[in-house]
Amino acid sequence: MQTQKDKARIFSFEFFPPKTPEGVERLAATQRQLAQLGPEFFSVTYGAGGTTRDRTLETVLAIQRDGQAAAPHISCIGSSRESLREVLRTYREHGIRHIVALRGDLPSGMMSAGEFRYASDLVAFIRAETGDHFFIEVAAYPEMHPQARNAQEAVRHFQIKVDAGADSAITQYFYNADAYFHFVDDCEALGIDLPIVPGIMPINNFSQLCRFSDACGAEIPRWIRNTMAGFGDDSASIKAFGLDVVTQLCDRLLSAGAPGLHFYTMNSAGLVSTLWQRLGLS
Repeated sequence: MQTQKDKARIFSFEFFPPKTPEGVERLAATQRQLAQLGPEFFSVTYGAGGTTRDRTLETVLAIQRDGQAAAPHISCIGSSRESLREVLRTYREHGIRHIVALRGDLPSGMMSAGEFRYASDLVAFIRAETGDHFFIEVAAYPEMHPQARNAQEAVRHFQIKVDAGADSAITQYFYNADAYFHFVDDCEALGIDLPIVPGIMPINNFSQLCRFSDACGAEIPRWIRNTMAGFGDDSASIKAFGLDVVTQLCDRLLSAGAPGLHFYTMNSAGLVSTLWQRLGLS
């Protein structure tokens, strides 16, 4: 059986839809710069409950017009079957064939989770509605989903998404490579054979990273927290140390057979481009 270690490597970049005309211009410049690196695709996030639906589509279409492959995120929490059916219809009409299917977050103030509880429900719905039209990415959590009771349950939930029709997976970002390797080993032991691409978060702003990590359940190892805290407000040292940490992480992942890397760019090309050069991926 061919495992993910035997397949061609996949490199991709993630954006969030900008809110202002200035943000649109900045993102266009970032996208053009990163396009020179030859990624497999760009993905574009989708706000809680579809709150950025129109801007997600606009961003994806702008990327496509520039000759690049784009994959919109789509989340199901707080959504109805009919609203998601309309989203899928819109994406098909615009020639989009690649999506990232997620459970997502419930919008602030909304009490009902809608007609879907899990990302596996969304994947199954997409397959039932559109067959094999879409290449479907799903999320994976090497350090466990924040709501999973244990690692075994987390892998079982991931397997349900795979069985529902997922084609590939992108992980939550992490800084502990062993967590990723253990997760992949557990998946392969269950016969899960799809690519599980590590999600990579460059480190630029330490306090921002801590907020993100506390919110999503990603672990920042103590040695990284302590070292960065010791730099205080020295942003140059934080950035330099962060580049070293993430370069070493990516190098270890690729050397051990990870099927590629998915970079969370925060709509900026600088750190990602530097990491790319350090890793010799050009």
